[in-house]
Amino acid sequence: MAITQHYNNTKIEIMNKIFFLIGFAFFLIGQIILAKGNDFVYSQKPIDFAHWFLLVGVVFLIPQTVSFPRKIFSLIGIPITLIGIVCIIGMCVLDFIWWSFPSEEMRSNFTNHISQVPSIWKPFITIGPSSKVFNLGLLILSLNYFKTKKLGILIILLANLVLWHIIPLPFRLIFGYALTLIGFSMILLKKSK
Repeated sequence: MAITQHYNNTKIEIMNKIFFLIGFAFFLIGQIILAKGNDFVYSQKPIDFAHWFLLVGVVFLIPQTVSFPRKIFSLIGIPITLIGIVCIIGMCVLDFIWWSFPSEEMRSNFTNHISQVPSIWKPFITIGPSSKVFNLGLLILSLNYFKTKKLGILIILLANLVLWHIIPLPFRLIFGYALTLIGFSMILLKKSK
């Protein structure tokens, strides 16, 4: 019975890691589509592919996010990452609404309206897409592996410096999330010595 339970737990851990990395790949695809500009995003049919990739990507991160090792870094990193995920989900919902409008005038009117509502604008437009909360949480979570996966953590730290505009790069979201995906791949897939 204990062997079966251990086997099932191991399968769940592996699936969580795989979904986490697939989620980051989806998130990165969404960023690549967004880099083509608003006109391209608004012309997507039959759905807003960019924001669907972002939305599905962050949802796929949740099982692993809440399964990181029970250490001090998780006590801090899990809630921060989940807050970031919620902000990104809210941002995607608003972007779906912008995408649904047939004209720029209607989008502008909607923007003018919700920008006057701080309880929507601040968390989902100012904080949600800024990368700061979400990526800070992920960086803190990566510190759980400081003893065994230093290179992966260093890559995630570099990604955060890019995402936070400390290291200026064109297409910072693409490079930052590509580095984050590489860093977490090294942490979650590479075997410890």
